Amino acid sequence: MTLVPGLRAQLVIAVEMEDTAKKVGSGDVPVLATPRLLALAEAATVRAVERHLEAGRTSVGTRVELEHLAASPLGSRVQVGVELTEIDGRRLVFAFEAHDDHSVVGKGTIERMVVDRARFLAASERRR
Repeated sequence: MTLVPGLRAQLVIAVEMEDTAKKVGSGDVPVLATPRLLALAEAATVRAVERHLEAGRTSVGTRVELEHLAASPLGSRVQVGVELTEIDGRRLVFAFEAHDDHSVVGKGTIERMVVDRARFLAASERRR
């Protein structure tokens, strides 16, 4: 692996109805859903390391700490940035922060594990 602490990535979205708590079922208000915020942060972690993994390797999420600090209404522009802060063998630790047009709306950490894609999928199939 050519992974090193400091790798970064970001994603930007405009909050649409399918991103809201009302739509995903995590609440009944039309603001950015916490599960959607987490999905964006995880997607950014994948983006940060995908070009740095050896062929046949991928990373899978294993642990999350998330603080959803403020509501982002429909139409808000939300930017999620991540940084790889720690590498411990195959374990990767990322810090993330999300901002909308007005403030920090979320922050936390995400841990991922680097795995062999084929072996991971084979093991998941055996669990059927």
